[in-house]
Amino acid sequence: MNGTDAAAPSGPARRKGGERGSARGATGKLFVLDTNVLLHDPASLFRFAEHDVFVPMMVLEELDNNKKGMSELARNARQASRLIDAVISGTPTAAIGRGIGLAQASGGGASGRLFLQTGDNADAAAPGIAPQRPDNRILTLVSHLRSRHAGREVILVSKDINMRIKARALGLETQDYYNDKVLEDTDLLYSGTCALPPDFWETHGKGMESWKRDGRTRYRLHGPLCGRLLVNQFVHLETDPPFEAVVRIRDRESCVIETLTDYRSARHAVWGICARNREQNFALNLLMDPEIDFVTLLGQAGSGKTLLTLAAGLAQTLDDKRYAEIIITRVTVPVGEDIGFLPGTEEEKMTPWMGALEDNLEVLNRGDEESGEWGRAATRDLVRSRIRVKSLNFMRGRTFLGKYLVIDEAQNLTPKQMKTLITRAGPGTKVVCLGNIAQIDTPYLTEGSSGMSYVVDRMKGWAHSGHVTLTRGERSRLADYAAQAL
Repeated sequence: MNGTDAAAPSGPARRKGGERGSARGATGKLFVLDTNVLLHDPASLFRFAEHDVFVPMMVLEELDNNKKGMSELARNARQASRLIDAVISGTPTAAIGRGIGLAQASGGGASGRLFLQTGDNADAAAPGIAPQRPDNRILTLVSHLRSRHAGREVILVSKDINMRIKARALGLETQDYYNDKVLEDTDLLYSGTCALPPDFWETHGKGMESWKRDGRTRYRLHGPLCGRLLVNQFVHLETDPPFEAVVRIRDRESCVIETLTDYRSARHAVWGICARNREQNFALNLLMDPEIDFVTLLGQAGSGKTLLTLAAGLAQTLDDKRYAEIIITRVTVPVGEDIGFLPGTEEEKMTPWMGALEDNLEVLNRGDEESGEWGRAATRDLVRSRIRVKSLNFMRGRTFLGKYLVIDEAQNLTPKQMKTLITRAGPGTKVVCLGNIAQIDTPYLTEGSSGMSYVVDRMKGWAHSGHVTLTRGERSRLADYAAQAL
């Protein structure tokens, strides 16, 4: 799609020409914002570099209609209104029609101008559309602006697919809002693993050093691949037996890799669970490492994300006493933000969304065959006493000390919500995010703009975080075949 300025963050190289005196004489693009863009990112006003931004009156009315309440949508509506007010504050009414410079309000991040719809903007319906609907009124305005500024690109920016379809049907140029997208192609998302070439030892083994540390072997290597690896990235080589390691230290010309604990072996079982494939082994190495504070696990249904996370959490909470308790939370997408319609306490209200937790606890508890029925019942009560189920609604302002925090279905979180949750972590807390970006239920979120993709990309390479994409399903042969065939 042409005109990716909505996608790119504003930078010094893109600010050119300074502030223009009027929209009619401007040469940059004019981006007309739909309401959902401001509700998704209130700071989108400042994301268009040297280009101008136009906010229709209907958008201001819809912001006003959405401002009430404590939901994320309402907070964003209020924030967007405050930002617009800060831009136009102190500007004479007569000057609003000529545009208001964004440079000062954006801190230099944008050099274009903000235009608001005024009385001189025509409001006659575009051919073929009903004028009473808000979306159609915005389309009518875009059509008018395009005819008024014939020598300038006028682009509608909307996250509503149907709105963009109607715009194209009317011959109007339109785009999605790209600024918050980590990447366009999710196949390029960091996987946390790297397959080494067959000649790896020949090309990187010259001058190699090796030593033991905490029962594991470390190798210091030199070679061209070292500069492309990231800290806590897993590497593997198809040999007999397979070689698997994790990058601990990396610079431009050398790196230090460390061998792993093999959790596929029964003697290293975690709460009775053994890894069934290479990626599950990588995941357990991250989950059981006390030096890793933040773990993200992506994978299709049945790949073992929740089971491995719970097993590692129980082992470190009940056996190693590393964490005080396990806290599990997830997005309650089916009923929106409010869980008050369900009876009971906070945990009882969350029960309908915690079926996956119950299923995995049943698997973990069933593994203890020697203890008998009474022993399993006692274990079940002990496990439940250390697990707390919390709602996302009440996370703001909290601090978790020495907790094992699990964020399930994290693909349905926005980047802002993800930041709010992760920053709840206090000393000694480990945060684990689980998700499948192919199953996003939140409106206006895509695989590229999901909070899960956002943290995977932004946290990669940090010494205390790690990520693994689980590629194989291990639920059952029926589930695996159905996932592929259906």
